[in-house]
Amino acid sequence: MTNKYKLVVKQEQGRLDSFIATQITDLSRTRIKELIKEKLVLVNDQVAKAAYQIQNQDVIDVTIPALKPLELEPEAITLDIIYEDKDVIVVNKPQGMVVHPAAGHHHHTLVNALLYHTKELAASNEGSRPGIVHRIDKDTSGLLMVAKNTHSRQSLEKQLAHKTNKRQYLAIVHGNFTEKTGLIDAPIGRNQFNRKKMAVVDQGKAARTHFTVLEQFANYSLIACRLETGRTHQIRVHLAYIGHPVAGDPLYGPHHTLSGHGQFLHAQVLGFYQPSSGKWLEFKADPPAIFKQRLSELRKKK
Repeated sequence: MTNKYKLVVKQEQGRLDSFIATQITDLSRTRIKELIKEKLVLVNDQVAKAAYQIQNQDVIDVTIPALKPLELEPEAITLDIIYEDKDVIVVNKPQGMVVHPAAGHHHHTLVNALLYHTKELAASNEGSRPGIVHRIDKDTSGLLMVAKNTHSRQSLEKQLAHKTNKRQYLAIVHGNFTEKTGLIDAPIGRNQFNRKKMAVVDQGKAARTHFTVLEQFANYSLIACRLETGRTHQIRVHLAYIGHPVAGDPLYGPHHTLSGHGQFLHAQVLGFYQPSSGKWLEFKADPPAIFKQRLSELRKKK
């Protein structure tokens, strides 16, 4: 479906592309420049360049054409399936695997693997996400629940919305803590300076992360995190915000960190009510080998 926006400049200043990015937050800066280049952005009914300096009372029309749907292909990729019944699948996603196809990642995703495994996946409003009710980042490993039918999708989404499910993560982070437990209650939104990053911002969406310190080492700590909400990059953003970024995090952490394949963050525990029976189900998965190896090395240096 084609979307159209009419934006009126009031007190803002700066470039046209920057202004649009602040008003239509779902658009990346790259996509905005593509729309401008394709003459789908008009300023006062005239074609303008990305660097155009906006003026008070300018009227900006933005037309966003519908994207061509991705063709989803089943792929014979081995899955670590922890549990499966007629309604749900619980899978342990490896580090490095994208959850669903998107721009730049059309193949080798969890969805491609699931389509090969079964034809029973709940349809989604976004065609590229059959069965997917929640996600974890590409370089985060761990447990995901997948819906096999509409009833189970609705049940699992309701549990996520009402916070009746359980999602607990294991993370190796920079620094040591003085407290054993804590709650990070800080809203998260798009980083205004880098569209690929999220940040704690006043106008962001409510986000709450509970943490418990399990072990402490020289300059690092092992913690458990429990999500109350599920914002994009939530744990990574929140821990960086309090000065304890996840080790190996290429977006929010320091350059000098533990070597690995991305952030040392693992979705270790997943619990939810079975959609048909209402029975509580809870699962636990060990972190990947590289996580265990670095943890062992930190313990030896302790």
